[in-house]
Formats: sequence, C-alpha cells, structure tokens
Amino acid sequence: MDIKRSTKSTANMLINFLTFEAVKTIGEQLQETDKLKALWFNQFSTRERLQNGELYIKDLFAVHQEMAFRVMTVREHLANEILDFLPEMTRTGIQQSNMQLRRQHFEHIMSVQASEGYAECENLDSEPDLEINLEVSSEDVLESSPEVVADSCVDGDRAPTQQNQ
Repeated sequence: MDIKRSTKSTANMLINFLTFEAVKTIGEQLQETDKLKALWFNQFSTRERLQNGELYIKDLFAVHQEMAFRVMTVREHLANEILDFLPEMTRTGIQQSNMQLRRQHFEHIMSVQASEGYAECENLDSEPDLEINLEVSSEDVLESSPEVVADSCVDGDRAPTQQNQ
C-alpha cells in the first residue's frame, strides 16, 4: 500500500469537494442577493469542469475574475473551519460504519443459518422412517440393559464404573 500516493489522492479529492461546497454556498448566497448573477453562475458551474476544482477556477478566472476569487476565498474558509475536526470525525465515522456493517453481516449470517436449520428440522419431521427407527432403537436399548441405562440416567459418572466391575 502506497500511503503517500493515497494521502495525495485524498487531499486532491478533498480540495475538489471543498471547491464544490464553495460553489454551492456562493450559489445559495447569490440566489438571495442577485438572482441574475446566480443564474449565470449556476449555468457556468453546470457546464464547466466542477469535478476538478483547479480547472474549474482557472476557467472561471478566464470569464469572471471576481467570482473566481470569491470561490477561492470561500473554499479556504471552509477548509479552515472543517479540517480541524475532519481526522477525528473520519476515524469515528469509519469505526461506527464498520461496526454497523459487521453487525448487519453477522445478523444476516445468523438469519441464513437459522433458516437453514429450520429447513433441516422440517425435513426431519417429514421423514417418518427416521423417527420410527429412533424410537425402536431407544426401546431396544431399554429392553437389552435396563440397569446400565437407569444408572447412567441417575449419575453419569457411575455408569462406566459399574460396567467395569
């Protein structure tokens, strides 16, 4: 596992996400203050490369410098507010998610095993020959050596000792 590469990839993804969040925040603000600019900004944001925050801002600089600076400012503000809490929230979120997924998987496995066990019990009920054989076998044991069976039912440890004597 290449931790350095994973870290860099995660940071880039986070930067792109914070750019997206900044654009969304600015769009909401503009909707309240300048509906015409909000319409333009929304149209620009939907047709341009918002998945890549850096390319999006470069393209925005080319057509509206003030909005590009605003996106960068809001993105930086969001980063400053969010990043302090992110490591612990991420760890806790992953731990809770893993625990819940494991519990659900365990419940699923137990449910499947229980239903398989129930199906096996139903199969036993539907096989009368097996029941009859079990009953006959029990009667045969009782008829052949009632003392040993009686002693083993009273005290499991005494039965082998009496057999040895």
